[in-house]
Amino acid sequence: QVQVVESGGGLVQAGGSLRLSCAASGNIFSMNAMSWYRQAPGKQRELVAIITSGGSTNYADPVKDRFTISWANAKNTMFLQMNSLKPEDSALYYCNAAVKSAWDIATNYWGQGTQVTVSS
Repeated sequence: QVQVVESGGGLVQAGGSLRLSCAASGNIFSMNAMSWYRQAPGKQRELVAIITSGGSTNYADPVKDRFTISWANAKNTMFLQMNSLKPEDSALYYCNAAVKSAWDIATNYWGQGTQVTVSS
């Protein structure tokens, strides 16, 4: 089994910054990619940013040039640096780990989510 744990959410004023962390542990043969999703009340969950094992990144248009996803030095751990936060960034942020087994089977694991609230 694989555990995914997020941290770093909180309350911040518009224009401020937060850094989210996500660590995956357990039965991980290899990691294909890790990503952040968010879900605001009454809205669908949406992809925010993704980073592959090779370091390639991609961002949703609303967060480009404000958010940065990166690998940490610790294995299977990554960060989401969020700058110039806006009230519309308020949501529950979920970490996803795309894990590959020794039998080349890919499985997605989710964390419980961390709340980000941006006040105007």
